[in-house]
Amino acid sequence: MSLFDHISIRTDDIDTVRRFYQATLASLGVQQKFFAERPKGGVAGFGRDRVELFIEAAPLQKRDPIHLAFSARSQHEVNIFHAAALAAGGQDNGKPGLRPNYHEHYYAAFIIDPCGNNVEAVFQDANPDV
Repeated sequence: MSLFDHISIRTDDIDTVRRFYQATLASLGVQQKFFAERPKGGVAGFGRDRVELFIEAAPLQKRDPIHLAFSARSQHEVNIFHAAALAAGGQDNGKPGLRPNYHEHYYAAFIIDPCGNNVEAVFQDANPDV
């Protein structure tokens, strides 16, 4: 069971951010499950089996970026995530690789999304071919 039931990100540019996550999360087997128009914009829901990430249109106030870490199912999936995120307009914030300062099997890549958030894909298994 996941630690979180769901996470929501708010943006003042729903179209750009939604396209970024459509392209980037597909590399992890995550799909957009729905998009609904609302009076002040829209909301998109993403997940593998169920919706766990919501992206909502909302006017932004001054805010600090957040950190999102998505579970990858292999090191290869982390690599694909990083390439997909760069192709979708993300900025590199840490190329795919082991992060032994976290632990010996922590394989991750980091991207800055169009909202300025630090987004990570991580695989933490001792077997890199899982």
